[in-house]
Amino acid sequence: MEPLVGVKIGCLLALLALTLFCGIIPICFKWFRIHAATGKHRRVLSLLGCVSAGVFLGAGLMHMTAEALEGIDSEIQNYILQNRTGKEANSSDITDSTDVDYPFGELIISLGFFLVFLLESLALQWCPSGTRGSKTHEEEWGGAHDAHSLSLHSHGHLPSPSQGSFRALVLLLSLSFHSVFEGLAVGLQSSVPAVLQLCLAVLAHKGLVVFGVGLRLVQTGTGPRWALISILALALMSPLGLAVGMAVVGGDPEGGRALAQAVLEGVAAGTFLYVTFLEILPRELAAPESPLAKWACVAAGFTFMAIIAIWA
Repeated sequence: MEPLVGVKIGCLLALLALTLFCGIIPICFKWFRIHAATGKHRRVLSLLGCVSAGVFLGAGLMHMTAEALEGIDSEIQNYILQNRTGKEANSSDITDSTDVDYPFGELIISLGFFLVFLLESLALQWCPSGTRGSKTHEEEWGGAHDAHSLSLHSHGHLPSPSQGSFRALVLLLSLSFHSVFEGLAVGLQSSVPAVLQLCLAVLAHKGLVVFGVGLRLVQTGTGPRWALISILALALMSPLGLAVGMAVVGGDPEGGRALAQAVLEGVAAGTFLYVTFLEILPRELAAPESPLAKWACVAAGFTFMAIIAIWA
């Protein structure tokens, strides 16, 4: 076995093991179930949720969105250049004319955002009974904070359980897309140092992100069996992408396929931003107590992801 292949197989196993371990921790331990917590226990879980919110915010902005914008702009320029190569003879003029002024990357990310917005709006339009649980859900949160009533708080109503479950599913799907592309990037590397550097960057933020996903599944009321199946499916995505990258390494990817990959990652980034800003942050910041402590926890999670982005 070649050293490069052995290192990639080791990275594949490491990605799988770390994702499974970090994802099942909040699922297997009842301590992380916030609906059964009271007092100091509940406050600690709330602050932990704020840290995960900061991690998701950093992952969405510093990793998914940044990578999607870079990939989409690069692939669109390459696609335009390839199409013009057969029509024009002056290569210097072609190079100068490939700059893309229109923000295609931002447009595709926005389409991903509005796609999830549309799907959720259709679900609420066709199944309005799913929103009836919002009042009860809100009262449960309000009762846990003594005299504080969330309905009077400036952040408004919390998402209903049905919305939370739907958005948790969207979160899983968008992270699955991103995980496949992360694994693909590792599998396509042609040297051992490059593989190790990229794999370590992925591992550094993967564990905390997947832990946040498991915590989110528990807090939205997902059953243990479905939560474990979801984490297992998510854990397989990066190894799957890495295996695909190993299979195609050495080949020249077609421009259309690379562009399609960049577009899919942009859509995934848009869906992730939707869930981050409309589900995760509102839920964690809705309760009125300890606002500065919550801000500090969100900022800490974001800072961690921003530091990891130096190497990722």
